Amino acid sequence: MTLRVLADSVLADGGVSGAVLAYIPSPARGVWQLGPFPLRAYALCIILGIIVAIWWGERRWRARGGKPGAILDVAMFAVPFGLVGGRLYHVATDWQKYFGADGNPVDALKIYQGGLGIWGAVLLGGVGAWIGCRVYKIPLPALGDAVAPPILLAQAIGRLGNYFNQELYGRETDLPWGLEIYRRVGDDGRLDMMNGASTGVVDKIVHPTFLYELLWNVLVVVLLVYVDKRFRIGHGRLFALYVAGYCFGRFFIELMRADEATKIAGIRINSFTSAVVFLGAIAYFVFATKGRETPEQLHPGASPRPWPWQIRALRAAGAASAEKSPAADASETGTDAPETGADAASTEGTASDVASRAPESGGRSEAEAAGTGGDSAGTATDKTDSGKSATDKS
Repeated sequence: MTLRVLADSVLADGGVSGAVLAYIPSPARGVWQLGPFPLRAYALCIILGIIVAIWWGERRWRARGGKPGAILDVAMFAVPFGLVGGRLYHVATDWQKYFGADGNPVDALKIYQGGLGIWGAVLLGGVGAWIGCRVYKIPLPALGDAVAPPILLAQAIGRLGNYFNQELYGRETDLPWGLEIYRRVGDDGRLDMMNGASTGVVDKIVHPTFLYELLWNVLVVVLLVYVDKRFRIGHGRLFALYVAGYCFGRFFIELMRADEATKIAGIRINSFTSAVVFLGAIAYFVFATKGRETPEQLHPGASPRPWPWQIRALRAAGAASAEKSPAADASETGTDAPETGADAASTEGTASDVASRAPESGGRSEAEAAGTGGDSAGTATDKTDSGKSATDKS
């Protein structure tokens, strides 16, 4: 659909004609019927975002040294958990729509109609990823760093679904990039702004906050990729930057919205959540282990991993992996330390000398001869000779 140009519009107060720049039109519909099955643009955008996240996340994981297939394996846990968590958060924060006076509780199950809270999706999706990582013995922080930019790009793609649903928009505006919200009606002629077809009547012109968030997400994705390549971020710190970056933008975008929302102390709950989660993400970034995991640490079962709430143990494990002791390196390569090698060589030489003198000592065992020191070998031999004389006298 092309942009509709409103030309020669008349201002209500002065009657002055003037050209108005093009507004952004909404799609005529967001649902198409394929026989008895509805094809929803919102669902297609969510699915496309998941596919892109898994594909790109797999490439990033392999580039960091991980084994192929790990991202898809963990996604089998994370995606269902994330969808359930996103829906639960949406229903919990907008419960009036489903359990209020005019609500229908059954609609809470209709996830295809839109309504996924990113906070719940990340929270329960993280729980699912953690379970998957425990099953496949993969370090969760490293996996989070690999999938952080792909997840945010998936969120940007998912925002296109809000565009088709005519939702997640802001207050009314007269800015040239304002979004036209069409009046839609269903097949029965009743008003149905989400599932119906457009009548061509513009109901209002609003801030396209879904578009603001989409562009912000793409910008943060670019920054995350740059920071990751420039500073080699690891141990979950890149994922923390993703969370902080998203929360920072979402806080201000949320302030532009005018739809009904649950509030805490007069603040929209999503703005409140953005601020709290932002602070938590920054704290993790500051105090988490610096550096990046080695490729060997990304392999299944490479090293035991502490539980997520064992902060000190996590930091200690990260520090230990970043700086291995010389003794550990020597043991891995199968060589001994220089001092130990010299002592072994000296002992070996001494044992050989004593063994060569064994016949003179009256057939003493090699084990006994090897137990003597290098300089005391002659003394031991003299003592043996003395012992033989004493035996003859007796």
